[in-house]
Amino acid sequence: MSVHAQGNTVTEQLTAAGRAIEHDSFAVIDTEVGPHGYDALQWPVVRRMIHANADFDFNGLTDFHPQAVEAGIAAILATGGRAPSRVVADVEMICVGLSRPRLAHFGIRTHQFISDADVIQAATEQGTTRAVQAMRKAQAQGLLDGAIVGIGNAPTALIELVRLIRELGVRPALVVGMPVGFVSAAESKDLMAELHEVPWIIIRGRKGGSTLVVAAIHALLGLAEARERETLNQEPHSP
Repeated sequence: MSVHAQGNTVTEQLTAAGRAIEHDSFAVIDTEVGPHGYDALQWPVVRRMIHANADFDFNGLTDFHPQAVEAGIAAILATGGRAPSRVVADVEMICVGLSRPRLAHFGIRTHQFISDADVIQAATEQGTTRAVQAMRKAQAQGLLDGAIVGIGNAPTALIELVRLIRELGVRPALVVGMPVGFVSAAESKDLMAELHEVPWIIIRGRKGGSTLVVAAIHALLGLAEARERETLNQEPHSP
């Protein structure tokens, strides 16, 4: 049964009319998409990405580390005295695009540093990009370990994240690596896909963007809500 058939209350549209349009759109995608090789957890992510851009190319371009979706759900549902779940993004657009009520339901905080004065200064002095320095700042603040890292704009951010994973042992819970562009975008995602230590979701080639990162994370939030509800329904009730 799909997440939408189960009736999420937090991670769907707030009105009945909005939900109906969204569900009808998903039904059209399911009808028109043709064959695909995604499993029952991966497909809701790809479908929402197609929905965000009306682009069926993401059926095939989207690639998953085998543990990616489960790792994302686990990170969203992280509790038990641990630090709050968090999303670290390369640009503000991702943080703005994510639904505040949906994040609040899971206690998730967002972080991005692309326009911070110290990031700009370091990039200027060291001859790097702001995106590189923003990833370094997130690492210095201890925000990358255990986080969902969303990169939709800057290939250099993803390349730097790969370096931090390889050289410093940084361990995000999940990397949603979807930078868009003509310079190093495809190559940065290929580098990410070489890693086995950290789960990832990527888009092969030049296509990508912040809206797709937002769509993928929203899909993960929906899957997490369904998992949360399933767990609650399985718990024994007091007499």
